[in-house]
Amino acid sequence: MRVWTFANQKGGIGKTTTCVALGGLAAELGLRVLMVDLDPQGSLSSYFKLNPDQTSASSLSLFHERKQLSADFIGQLIINTPFKNLCLLPASMGLATLERQAIGPEGMGLVIKKSLDLIADDFDLALIDCPPALGVLMVNALAACDLLIMPVQTEFLALKGTERMLNALNMINRSRSSQMPYLMVPTLYDRRTSASVTSLRTLRHTYGDAVWPGRIPIDTRLRDASKMGLPPHLVAEESQGIDSYRSLLGYLLPQKELKTLRAQASTAWPTAPRI
Repeated sequence: MRVWTFANQKGGIGKTTTCVALGGLAAELGLRVLMVDLDPQGSLSSYFKLNPDQTSASSLSLFHERKQLSADFIGQLIINTPFKNLCLLPASMGLATLERQAIGPEGMGLVIKKSLDLIADDFDLALIDCPPALGVLMVNALAACDLLIMPVQTEFLALKGTERMLNALNMINRSRSSQMPYLMVPTLYDRRTSASVTSLRTLRHTYGDAVWPGRIPIDTRLRDASKMGLPPHLVAEESQGIDSYRSLLGYLLPQKELKTLRAQASTAWPTAPRI
């Protein structure tokens, strides 16, 4: 199972939308996808019409039971969404208190990694949505992942947030045996505004190959999908936003694997260019 974490130290930059869009497209291709909500605000859980205020079985339970985790226990926390191949481990508002709880720091940083390792045979892809703040939750998400995906809104303040995220990543890399790979994904791009165009140019000039060659445009269909609780591609198969996310997934997956998945998909999967 490969694990991708979606993180940035600025909120409102399309993190949850990117997680759901890629998860939905990957599930449509036949990959068994688990989405993990580690954000106390529960945006990912709310997307699928779950109330984090009323969720008893959640990702928080993994931390409380971290010394006796088992595949069976974790399986009881996972919810099957109405969409084939797409599952969710929801969040609880109680995650917000995790930093302050006097339960000791021992083993706290690897809870999610250990949990996903126990169910690695059950899923092909895990997508972790984490809060926009460096703490035990983000540390867990980063420790568990193979790839960090950093959505970056194409505007000045979001670029500053990206600098903070990279500083945090450098801190974490010092405790790792190897550098964590990451990819910046420009989001909420509006080619009509000079601020968006300039920010995208600055992002590419500053970070080079660490930035995905494409960009996710502002697309009202993505907002519509969120209101409906649907993976975006089920609302607008060929909108600009969905085409961009399909290109992003094609960029992230090995081309040989992507070709095989497309051939095996039960429904026709439009070919998106590898930007």
